[in-house]
Parts: sequence; structure tokens; C-alpha cells
Amino acid sequence: MTKSSLLAFADRMSFSPEPEDFSASRLRIELLSGLTVALALVPEAVAFAFVAGVHPLVGLYAAFIVGLITALIGGRPGMISGATGALAVVMVSLVAQHGVEYLFATVVLMGIIQIVVGAMHWGKFIRLVPHPVMLGFVNGLAIVIFLAQLTQFQVPGTAEASGHGMSGGEWLSGMPLYMMLALVVLTMVIIWGMPKITNIVPAPLAGIGIVAAVVIGFGLDVPRVGDMASIEGGLPTFHVPMVPLNYETFEIILPYALILAAIGLIESLLTLNLVGDLTGRRGGASQECMAQGVANTVTGFFGGMGGCAMIGQSMINVKSGGRTRVAGISAALFLLVFILFAAPLIEQIPLAALVGVMFMVVIGTFAWNSLKILAKVPLTDAFVTVLVTVVTVATDLATAVVVGVIVSALAYAWNNAKRIHAITRPSHTEKGAKVYEIQGPLFFGSTDGFAEIFDVENDPDTVIVDFAASRVVDQSALQAVEALAAKYEEAGKRIMLRHLSRDCHRLLTKAGHLMVDSDDDPDYEIAVDYGVRTGIIGGH
Repeated sequence: MTKSSLLAFADRMSFSPEPEDFSASRLRIELLSGLTVALALVPEAVAFAFVAGVHPLVGLYAAFIVGLITALIGGRPGMISGATGALAVVMVSLVAQHGVEYLFATVVLMGIIQIVVGAMHWGKFIRLVPHPVMLGFVNGLAIVIFLAQLTQFQVPGTAEASGHGMSGGEWLSGMPLYMMLALVVLTMVIIWGMPKITNIVPAPLAGIGIVAAVVIGFGLDVPRVGDMASIEGGLPTFHVPMVPLNYETFEIILPYALILAAIGLIESLLTLNLVGDLTGRRGGASQECMAQGVANTVTGFFGGMGGCAMIGQSMINVKSGGRTRVAGISAALFLLVFILFAAPLIEQIPLAALVGVMFMVVIGTFAWNSLKILAKVPLTDAFVTVLVTVVTVATDLATAVVVGVIVSALAYAWNNAKRIHAITRPSHTEKGAKVYEIQGPLFFGSTDGFAEIFDVENDPDTVIVDFAASRVVDQSALQAVEALAAKYEEAGKRIMLRHLSRDCHRLLTKAGHLMVDSDDDPDYEIAVDYGVRTGIIGGH
């Protein structure tokens, strides 16, 4: 999804990415946006708790605590965090084998790892994720959100009884199915049409409220939030995970904690970039890592299953007009109010209304323009976009992003490896010498092509290799230059290397093969300055 398309999406949702003064009107929008998000969080948290194999309140407490802390100290106002399916699918095997107490301990360790990542400022490496991977991320996640809503079309109670969470129940059919579909479509129509009438109430909240009023008023027999599970409970209490404090426990929880921390941070940082495009804000990656870590550490001590940023709920927040920390904070507090006081009322909300909201999120999240540009962009970029989308749906987000980055990096390396060539000419300063002007970067992928450029046997007694239009990038490149110098020396010929950076100059001189002085390198100081600025070893 390009920045222009994101801004267009924000405009369609009556959301201005430009800063504005905080006012009573803004406060109303933020609070109503938080209420909308809280209503959508309830079935999501319950469903993900079922997926992980834990009590629904474990998911709800995680949504409250993670959502509150990240809203307070996170790196991007407007983001919503909570229990997510990407983490739940990893947790299920841990809970099944060792029990929920080990899950709490794992969540604490997960949070500590994320705090370390934030303290080390490693969040900045998210900039290495290419744009095709981002497109695949949003498309894959949109499909995942869509597929997750399909489980709401099951007969209430059959999913849990089947022992497969929300994925093993009996599907609705006949009139119940038609009624569910009709209410979903009605919700979507209200969300689409409400901004054309008024912006006083966020469109998603209006959709939920009107459809709920219709269902309750006419007594329609359709699945409701309460059919999933009761959300009534008390305040989360401090609870030290009841696990043995020994090395064996550490061995059990460490692999899960590492995977959960990686998935949580990748999803959070990619969502941070996505929301940043909508709000016109940058930075905050390390702060978000710290916030996610603190939130998960605290959650583990209060009986929550942990969480990370939620792109679906974040987009609902943006769609409803939320753009400050107030929306996220109010969403978490509204969720707590639901748990403590309003459970009977919230349990009457039809699932169809919430499904309709999420379907509109899917439509707004999917990068539809990516379908048009697949035939116009380089084949590798199109392949990466599709690959990341498929892997996101088939496995999980972290795996998809890693695969996408690796494939993109290999493609980049291969393309640059083919760029190495040389322009030959007589020397203007050394009589009878031949000059090779190297073009393209010299690195591990292009060393073979570099070696094939030279004709050691037929070259004159003096050869000048000019790196002014090239970059010597890594150790493999240095080794290739040294090997070339050795060949010319063995043939009894003189080789002169020009326009190398100070690092290359020093290493090759130490190796005993470099025959060049500062007079041969008129741009030497400029070359060094550039190499220092870019941090590229062997740059010029």
C-alpha cells in the first residue's frame, strides 16, 4: 500500500492526517473511537484465547493491559495493541504441553527480550524491509483478518466442544446463515454511508449500534458475543507464574519467548510504519519496542497471554477518527468496564455487526493497487509481494517477512553481481600502461565476474585499476583485489590501484601487493569522507 493510497483511504474515512489542536470535539472523537475499538476487541480477544487454549479472561486481560501500556508509552499514537492470533498460534503448543503458568512465564521473558531490543535500538532495522514485503504484509494480514471472521459463521458452542478452538465447529446454514449475512451487509452499508450523512458518530460505532438495536428490538435469534463465552470478571490481580525457577524451565520457555518476541515486534513495527503513513509521523521504533516489552512483562504477572500491535483494530481506530493516545487509553479502559460492569449488555451485541466492521477493515487494508502494478514492477518485486502474502496466510507474519527480506536481498545481490564490468583505455599519465575503469560494486557476488575482466597474459607491463566508479564492499572483494594483484606480480607485471578507500588501501598495503601513493589518488580525501559517511567498507 503506497503512501498516496493510504492517505486516500484516510480521506475516505473522514480522517485528516494533518495535526490539529486538541479540543472538546477532538476529545469526543477520541472517546467514541476508543469505544468502537473496545467493542471490536472483545470477540477478537476471546477467539484468540480459544486458539491458545486458555480461559477467555486471559485474552481479555492481555487486551486491556497491553493496550493500556502501549497507548501510554508506545511509539505511535493511534496504534492499538492487544492479544493477537499471530501469537496465539505459537502459544497453543506450549499451553498444551506445559500448562498456562508456563505461558505466563514465557510472556514475562518475551517482554524482557523486547525491552532489550528497544534499549539496543534494534527497531531501526525495520527500515531494511523492502516495499514489496510491506505490500505482501498488508495484503496477507488483510486475508488473515478476513479468514478469522469466517469462524463467526459457526453454530455457537460447537467450536469449543470440538476441541479445536474456533476452527472446528459446525457451520451455519439455512435461515440463520441468511440472517447473519444480511446483518453483516447492513453493517457494512451503514459504515459506508454514515460519513456521507454525518461525522458526529464514528461510522463503525453507528453500524454496531444500529444493528444491535435491530437485533435486540426484534428479538432476532442470531449469534451474539455472549454465545462465544462470558466476558464477566474482576480486576486482574498480581500473580507470579507458578513455575520452578530453574534452568530446565528456562530451556522450555526460551525458544517460545524468542519466537513470540520476534513475531510481536515485527508485526508491531510494520503496523507502526503503516499507521505512520496515515498520520504523517515518523520514528518511534525503539520506543515501540520498549513499550511492547514493558506491556508484555506486566501482562505476564497479571494473568494475561501477552500481545502486540493489531493492524485490524488500529485501522478501526484510524477509520473512526482516533489519532492520539486518548483513543488507545479509552479503548483499554472501556474494555475493563465491559469486563467489570457491562458484560451482560456487551454479550447481547450480535457478532454479525462486529464481522461487518472487520470486513470493512479488510477492504480498507488490502492494497488493491498492488494488483494493478504487479504486471508493471520488476518480476522479482511482484514475486516477493505474492510470496509474502501467501506465506503470511499459510504460516505467520514473522516467517513471511524474513522470507521476503531474504529473497529481496538475494535478488538485489544477484542484480548487482551482474553489473560488474570495466572500460579499458590507454593511460594518460603512465606511458604504455593500460587502464581498467571498474564499473559496478565489487562484493562477494561479483568477485568471479571481476576476475574474468582482466587479461593478465596479454596486458602490458603496467596496469592501472581505477575504482572511481566502483565500491569495494566486503572481505570477499578485498580478497579478489589481492588475488588479482598476486597474479600480475607472478607474471612480473606492475599493477597500480587507484581511488580505493583508506581501509582497502591499508589492508592491501599490509598484504604487500599495493603499489600506489597519494599522487595516484587525487580524489583520495573525498573518497575517505564518503566512505566514513556511508559506513560502507571499501566505499569511496
